[in-house]
Amino acid sequence: MRLTALLPLLAAVPLVAFPGVATAAPGCFDAAVPLTVEEQRLTATLPAGGPAVGPELVRLAGLDPLVAEVKHDLCAARTPRRAERLVTQAGERLWRTAVDRAQGRRPDLGTLDRFDDRPLYWARLQLSSAIRQWKAFPAQRDSLLAAFDRGSRGLGDVRFPAGKTRRVMVSGFDPFQLNGQGLTISNPAGASALQLDGRVLDTPSGPAVVQAVSFPVVWGYFDDGIVEAAYGTALRDRTRRPDVVLTISQGRPGRFDVERWAGAWRGGFPDNNNASVTGGVPAAAGWPQPDVQFIETTLPYARMLAVPGAYPVNFNQAFCVWPDASNPGVGTPVCRADAPAPGEIAASGGGGNYLSNESMYRVNRIRLGLGLTSVVGGHLHTPVLGQPADPAALTDPAFESRRQAIATQVIALTTAAAGGPDAGIRLQQAESPRAALESLPGTVLGR
Repeated sequence: MRLTALLPLLAAVPLVAFPGVATAAPGCFDAAVPLTVEEQRLTATLPAGGPAVGPELVRLAGLDPLVAEVKHDLCAARTPRRAERLVTQAGERLWRTAVDRAQGRRPDLGTLDRFDDRPLYWARLQLSSAIRQWKAFPAQRDSLLAAFDRGSRGLGDVRFPAGKTRRVMVSGFDPFQLNGQGLTISNPAGASALQLDGRVLDTPSGPAVVQAVSFPVVWGYFDDGIVEAAYGTALRDRTRRPDVVLTISQGRPGRFDVERWAGAWRGGFPDNNNASVTGGVPAAAGWPQPDVQFIETTLPYARMLAVPGAYPVNFNQAFCVWPDASNPGVGTPVCRADAPAPGEIAASGGGGNYLSNESMYRVNRIRLGLGLTSVVGGHLHTPVLGQPADPAALTDPAFESRRQAIATQVIALTTAAAGGPDAGIRLQQAESPRAALESLPGTVLGR
C-alpha cells in the first residue's frame, strides 16, 4: 500500500525516562524535520495551561513506556531490515495494546477510562514523529512510516476464520476538529472500533467474528487508497471474505443514523492537517469500481432501528444533487429524500460530503466492483459525543458515560447488522433533508 505522502508526520516530544525503560539517545532524532499541522498539536496545551494534552492522555493511559521503548529501539537499529521489522512490530503492538486495554484485558495500563480512544491517536503521533525525525536510513523514511501506520491502525491485523462463521468488518475514525479548544475531542466511532475488534457476536444467524480498523481524518490517505486496501483486500479473499462491511463515524447530536445513500462528492471541509479538497471522489488505482454517483445501503436497517439503547436510531434517506448536472459544484444543491434520478450528480450523500460519506462510498464501490452483491454494506453514524464540561479538564464522568453508552449501542447495532437481511420497509423522512445534512460535522453544502 502506498501511503507515503499521507502519513502523520508527528511532532517531536521530550524524551523522558520511565521506570524500567531505557531512554533513546537525543542524537538519534533531528528536530529540524518539518512537521504537519496534525503533528504540531502534540505540544498544544489547553487554554488554561497545564501539560501538553496528547502526551498527557498517553501517560494517563499507561502507554508512555511503550512509546519510550520503541524510541530507544529505533536508536539501536543498525540495518534497514531491522528498522522495518521494528516499526512494523511497533505499530501492531500499539494497536493490539490499545484493543486489549479497551476491552478490559489490560487493567494494569493507567487510570484513564478504558473506552477512551484518544491515547491510541496521540501515541501513534508520538511514535510516527520519532520515525519521521529519526536520522538513520533517510531513504527508507517513507516506507518505515507506512509500515508503522498500517500496523497501528489494525490494517495488518484483519484475519478472519474460514468456514461457515459469519464475518463482519468495521472501521472507525481518529478524533477530528482538534484545533483550539477541540484538543480534548474523542471520536466514539474510533472507540467503538476498539471495542469491536476481534469480538464474536451472537447474531440470529449464528456467531459472527468482527475485525476492525481505524481510518485517519486526512483527505490524502483516501486519495492513496487506504479504504480500498483495507476492505478490498478482505473482500478479495474468497474463503474468508466478510459477509458485512460497515463503516462507522461520528454524526449528528442525540441519535444514531443508518445512512441510505453514499455520494461521490467531496465538500472540502478541512481535515486534520487543515487541508481542503473539493470535487468528485477520485477512483482508486488498481481496483475494479463502477463509475456511479450514489450507492444505496444494503444494511438490514429495519432490524437496526429496533435495537434498544440510550439513543434513538434513525434511517436517514437524505441526499443532495447539483442543480445543473453539467456544472457540478456550481449553485445551491437540491436536497431530497426519495431516490437520485439517472444523470444527477451527487453534492452529498446521506452521510454528508466529508470523509464519513467517502468511507461508505469507497467501500461499497469496491464491493460492487468485485460483484459482491450478496455482501451487506453500509454506514452507521453515531451520536456526537461532545467534550468534558470543564474546558480545563481532559475528561469527566459524564463524558465517559456518554462514550461508553455509544460504544455499547454500536456493538448491539453491529450485531443486528450481522444477522442477515430483513424486510427493509421504507420510513418517511421525519425532517428536512437539507437540515439532516447540515447537522453533520464536516458537511459543506453550496449556497
